[in-house]
Amino acid sequence: MTRKKRNQGIFAALVSASLIGLAPVFGKAAMGAGQFSPYAVVALRTGMAAALLVLIMLLFKRQFLYIYPAGLYGCLLAGAFNGIGSIFYYLGLNRLNANVAQMLYVLYPFFVAFWLQLDGQPPSKLTLCRIVIASCSAFLLTRVETGNIDLPGVMFMLISAALYALHLPVNQRVLYDVPAPTVTVYTLLAMSAIVIPAYFIASPPPPQGNAPWMPILGLTAVTFISRLMLFLGVKNIGGMQTALLGLAELLVAILFSYLILGETLTAWQWMGTAGLSASLLLVWFEKPATHLLRNKGLLSWLQPPDFPSDFYKH
Repeated sequence: MTRKKRNQGIFAALVSASLIGLAPVFGKAAMGAGQFSPYAVVALRTGMAAALLVLIMLLFKRQFLYIYPAGLYGCLLAGAFNGIGSIFYYLGLNRLNANVAQMLYVLYPFFVAFWLQLDGQPPSKLTLCRIVIASCSAFLLTRVETGNIDLPGVMFMLISAALYALHLPVNQRVLYDVPAPTVTVYTLLAMSAIVIPAYFIASPPPPQGNAPWMPILGLTAVTFISRLMLFLGVKNIGGMQTALLGLAELLVAILFSYLILGETLTAWQWMGTAGLSASLLLVWFEKPATHLLRNKGLLSWLQPPDFPSDFYKH
């Protein structure tokens, strides 16, 4: 069963990464020519994804709406971190070249390792090795000739990466005994509670009549499915391994650039592709997550109550 769940977690994390790899493409298309502001993009895709998931649960799986108070607080906290991070992500993406923005964002495994260390979960030597390999490979993959770098954009992407990384250990605690769909819906609702008011506070110009809605719908679908897969991965293999597998989104971006845009890979990028692929394949040698509850650490207050383990099966 442990091997089966690990394989399921690896598959879910890779599916999530593949879908998230499309987010910058849809985001850039939606914000092209200033038709949608970054605030509008993040508010629309998050709000619509959350509404769709709530509707599905109300119609088919109402029991998945149950969550104990500490778990709810954890989801709300994780959603707040990720919601603020999403705003910074699209603000940074709007200012930077997509390759540079993605190179900065994929540093989030370093932040995940830092947050888990504070939570009393130090990474293994193999994980640290994979982090170094993946980070060097990410640099090679996104090595492009660039001019001056927009420093505010760089800061926005680093803040986004740090906050995205922080929400993974928070939800990992909650996912100990709560299904991924439950964590997903409350995290998305908390994100919506952050990004939608931010849109109205920022008061950007409304989208024009000929605004490109297809990229927004694509972003919504990516957000909806990738979040479910992301938390399923975190539940079964832990936040650190899910974060490292999430770097496969770079491979997706490179592949679609080659297939759709006809862009060729440089020698440096081929080296980066090989290195990142090696880092991803090394996940099979990682020890399965034990999901042991820890009474110490940054997030030790997130402890489940006693209730039937088969509650969500009825």
